Amino acid sequence: MYDIPVKIKLLRTGAKIPAYQTAGSAACDLSACLDAPVTLLPGQSALIPTGIALAPAADDEPVAALIYARSGLAVKHGIALSNGVGVVDSDYRGEIKVGLINQSAEPYTVCSGERIAQMIFTPVRRGVFTEVSELDDTERGSGGFGSTGSK
Repeated sequence: MYDIPVKIKLLRTGAKIPAYQTAGSAACDLSACLDAPVTLLPGQSALIPTGIALAPAADDEPVAALIYARSGLAVKHGIALSNGVGVVDSDYRGEIKVGLINQSAEPYTVCSGERIAQMIFTPVRRGVFTEVSELDDTERGSGGFGSTGSK
């Protein structure tokens, strides 16, 4: 396992330091830090503050934090991230906020301290682009969605 040092600043009263729930957890949980509960009606989205700011670093290499939905919230309550996956760039120092959307038919209330998302840290490799007139051919070629099988 490769540990990435992460400096964290608590910005609000009640903010929680992200926590790994088990020794084998790949992601740590992010918690809501709210002045009052927020109810998401069916189809409604909201930006939920966490009350924390981060500064991840790994040997002078940029590190991104990737934010994903918590599977329990998504499967049991239809609560997912409004942007699919959140990306926190290595040079962002503002408060981490999580866009949630209620995809269910029932209202859902987010309370302060509730675990609302999970976060993974990853080193960043940037692409260096070179324009070419042709690309190498592969077995798949230009086959698009569903081209590698019917399942």
